Amino acid sequence: MTPPTTVLLTGAAGGVAGFLRASLPGYGYRLRLTDLKPVEGAESLVCDLGDADAVRAAVRGVDAVVHLGGIALEDTFDAVLEANIRGTYHLYEAVRLEGVRRVVFASTNHAVGYVPLTGGAPIGSDVPPRPDTYYGLSKAFGENLASLYADKYGVETVSLRIGSCYAEPRTVRMLATWLSPADCARLVHAALTAPDVGHTIVNAISANTRAWWDLGSARALGYAPQDDAEVYAEALLAAHGPLDPADPDARWIGGSFTQADLHGPERRRHP
Repeated sequence: MTPPTTVLLTGAAGGVAGFLRASLPGYGYRLRLTDLKPVEGAESLVCDLGDADAVRAAVRGVDAVVHLGGIALEDTFDAVLEANIRGTYHLYEAVRLEGVRRVVFASTNHAVGYVPLTGGAPIGSDVPPRPDTYYGLSKAFGENLASLYADKYGVETVSLRIGSCYAEPRTVRMLATWLSPADCARLVHAALTAPDVGHTIVNAISANTRAWWDLGSARALGYAPQDDAEVYAEALLAAHGPLDPADPDARWIGGSFTQADLHGPERRRHP
């Protein structure tokens, strides 16, 4: 596939987007940035995903979209509905109407958060949705919407089930779930340029020694991760000790999100 030239990056003020703003131009992409607030960049637009006309205007003239916009942690159903479900629908309608053929969708491990960690073979990206929160539910919706638009309209999407994308892992759990900023860029580049992806779901982590998830479908796109959270293991284990097998962080793909009260006052958790 010919590499896209202009890529729309939604949710451009967010943490993962910040890494990609710095790295994707090095792969030859020209970025158009959108968020609810202005973002520094050569081409930056203020855009509310709830405004279908504004989303279509943001999409117009780009070659591909990396969709990171929306709420990135658990919240109320109404908030998640507007930002993540209705907003993603507006994005795909804009892509369809404007003739854009490739989307990279930021999904999450929380779309399959209630899949148990058995300690056996690494878990593939073909496991069906078992969301652990309204946030995870919205990402499962996004994956299914991407599948629908691929089959019905030929809009191709790679959905990235992102684990924990930070400059370095922050917890012992993240020794398994970490996606380094550099590997994030490698994976997004592969997702933008691989041919004939239809709708492909991939696990989005680095080449972690302690990984729980299989990277086969990501590597099939041409993703070649270079980083491994193991270099941080000694310090994290010394500070926090090993995970208790009974801890939700060691039992479920979604970790502590599986324990979140959907109607409680405290809904925000680390990945």
